This record gives sequence, structure tokens and C-alpha cells, in this order.
Amino acid sequence: MQKQEDDSGSFRDRLYTIDESGKRLWVFAKKPKGLLTNARNITGILLLVFFFSAPFIKINGQQLLLFDFLHRTFVIFGVQFWPQDFNLFFIGMIAMMVFIILFTVTYGRIWCGWACPQTIFMEVIFRRIEYWIDGDTHQQKELDAAPWSANKIFRRTLKHGVFYLISFIISNYFLMYIMGSDAWLKMVTESPANHVAGLAGMAIFSFIFYFIFSWFREQVCTIVCPYGRLQGVLLDRETIVISYDYNRGEERGALRKGENRGEARKGDCIDCHQCVSVCPTGIDIRNGTQLECINCACCIDACDQVMVRAGFKPGLIRYASEKMIADKKPWHYTVRSGAYTLVLAALLVALTYFLISRNPVEATVLRSPGMLFQEQEGGKISNLYSVKVVNKTARDLKLEIRDLSGLGEVKIIGDAPVIAKQSLGEVVFFLVMDRNKIKSNKTEVDIGVFSGGKKLDQTRATFVGPDK
Repeated sequence: MQKQEDDSGSFRDRLYTIDESGKRLWVFAKKPKGLLTNARNITGILLLVFFFSAPFIKINGQQLLLFDFLHRTFVIFGVQFWPQDFNLFFIGMIAMMVFIILFTVTYGRIWCGWACPQTIFMEVIFRRIEYWIDGDTHQQKELDAAPWSANKIFRRTLKHGVFYLISFIISNYFLMYIMGSDAWLKMVTESPANHVAGLAGMAIFSFIFYFIFSWFREQVCTIVCPYGRLQGVLLDRETIVISYDYNRGEERGALRKGENRGEARKGDCIDCHQCVSVCPTGIDIRNGTQLECINCACCIDACDQVMVRAGFKPGLIRYASEKMIADKKPWHYTVRSGAYTLVLAALLVALTYFLISRNPVEATVLRSPGMLFQEQEGGKISNLYSVKVVNKTARDLKLEIRDLSGLGEVKIIGDAPVIAKQSLGEVVFFLVMDRNKIKSNKTEVDIGVFSGGKKLDQTRATFVGPDK
């Protein structure tokens, strides 16, 4: 994208939030207003409602979303996934990566500005609290530069106290997604001595969230998050990003009463710097696409308001591609975006097929180690097996084990087994065959797992007998 000169006469060669000596420059973002800001706030509020309510929503007794890595328990929209479902996880991850690439190629970093948790928490919660306590940008700057006084101490203590309280709440919800809301409730209501590790994790996460939202802020996007750096590979001249129309805006110049800007050889940009004042990462969008830009659209709203007041057409800063700005042509779908869409559609079809065909019960049969076969009365031969059954359904299952090959008889050890819902169980049984039906020392047999007369799964095992 064409680079415009900054106020010093040359395009920047460093981050806006770091000065020449490497010192952090604090961003005092002005409170944005406008249609896109309102839409983004509504989107953020809806996502926050989902975030704070999801741990308490249960489907078939399962939490809506759960990612318990310690116990390898993963629940997505009430459906529990097991290690045996790794193929679904693998396809889902590939589909998500292609989805991200597709949207980045086509629409730039719209995820960062509209749906990223870092942006949602920062702009919808923490930044609003800061406006409420410290005031807008000018008041924040004055307070920051003022000597320590009772007023400054009170405001700083109040702000950081509220920041930590909210960070503490967020960390608790974060733990609910990891350990489950029931386990979290048990942890906070029982003796702390019984949950030292969990409470320590709560304290650590609270401090991390507090550090990020009170101090680190936009540095997460520019230093830590790799997604911003990926855009240099993914974006092209036809990618929709937040763009400054330099054809229309240049040359910049202050607006003077009664001035004919065409005769004065000035563009529509009146150099008011409102687009810079509202930017949460402190950049000047007029310098083109930059690493720090998260496509939040604050600059669009600020510029549109100035354009309307100045009597100019809005849209000097807008969602557009470099090709649209340079060639003054409307956006169209590209071949590359179409190719990504086809790949994504194929992956989604495959993922949907595997989800629909996902077996709710999986069985694995193993012969008992260290034992070959046993000779029984009446010239019969038996092998001892154990079958491990994963019950992914939302109900308890009373199991039956059958020899589908019709060569032998299954004798379960103990009472009829019952495998609890969403759990792993084991059934031990003998498979007994007549000696005259055994044609070799190793015979392949098909074992079926049934419940209520319905076959749930089928697996193969080897029956070992005497040499012929």
C-alpha cells in the first residue's frame, strides 16, 4: 500500500508505541463513537454474555463447552469427545486454520477487531471502566502527568482495584472452562487445603489477566500474538482492510473557512488527527496497512463524523482493498479466495460426515496377557478376554457380548455389566469353543457389543487353540 509521510517527513521505521530510545509510549485512546463502534460494542456484549453463561448451560448433563486437558475430557456443545475421536479433532483444526486463512485473505484482521477475546475484554470492559474513572483522553493525560495527590491516589487505587476484581472474575470463568463448573463450585466451597493447586492456578490466572489489561494491553497484539505477523504473508492488494483513500485525501491540509480546496490543491483530509486519537494501538492509518492495525473501525467512525461536519462525503477512511483505492474499482471475489472456500467446504463436509457417523460406543477387545487357552470339560477350549467400552452416549448402557462368528459361546464373568454414561468401562468374559470347530491354533472371531438387543459396535479378536 502506498506509504504517506508522517509528521517528521519520513515513513515510520518503528512501532508507534515505542520511542527512539525503546521506551514504552502509553496510548491514551479517545472514546470512539459511531455506527460501527455501536455495532462492535453490541457484538462484544453478545460474546461476553455467551462467555459468562456457557459454563452454566448443560446439554444432556454435559457442560456446553469444556476443555479439561488434565483428564482428557473435551465437551463441545454438549457432546463429549474422547481420545478415540482424534480424527475429528484433527479435521476440525485444519478446517479452522483454513477458515482463518480464508477470512484473513478476504477480509483482513476483522477477527481481531470484532471477536478476539483480548479486544472484547479490553474495549468493552476495561477501557470503559477507565473512561468512567479517569475520564476521556485529555483527562487521562492530565492525570498521568499530574503529581501524586489524594485525588490521583484515589483514582489509581479505585481503577486498579476494579481491574483486579474483574480479572479475578474472568480467571474463575476461565477455570470453569478447564475444570468444569461443578468442580469449580466444589473448589470454592470446600476447604482451601483440599484444593491448593486449583486455588494457586486461580491466583496466577488473575494476576496474568490483570497484568495484560492494566499494563500490557495493545502490546499483546503487536508483540505476543503471531496473527498480526501472519498478515504480511496472507494479505494482498485485494484484501479488504481499513484503508485511507489517499487519492481523495491528499494533499492534507487544515480546513479554512470559505476555502476552495480544489484551487488550494488540498484533498479531503483536513489533518485533524481524530483517526489517530481514537486508535487503541496508537497508529496513523493514513500511513497504510500496519502490523498494529486490528481493523476495529474506530478511525472510520471518527473520520466520518469529521467529514460530515466539514461538508464532505464520508468514507475517506473505510473498509476497502488497496486495489479498490488505487484503481477506483469495486471489490470482487478473487480466485484465491474461491480456492480457499472450496477447500474449506470440503473439510466441513468431511467433518460433518465424521460427526454424523461417529460411533456413540467404541469397544476394544484384548486377550488376557500371559494366557494362551484353557481346556474345559466336554472337550471345550476357552480364551479369556477383556473388552474396554467407551460409552459416549448420555445414558447408562447394560451390555451384552456376542460372538458374531457363531463359533463359540460367550460367558461374562460376574453380573451383566452396566457402563455409565460418558464413561469408560471394562467387561471380562470367556469365549468357549468346541475343539472340533477349531481349525488352526489361531482363529479370527468377530465380537459384537449389544445393548437392549441393538448392536452398538463390532470388533475382531484372535482365538488361540491347540495346534492341529
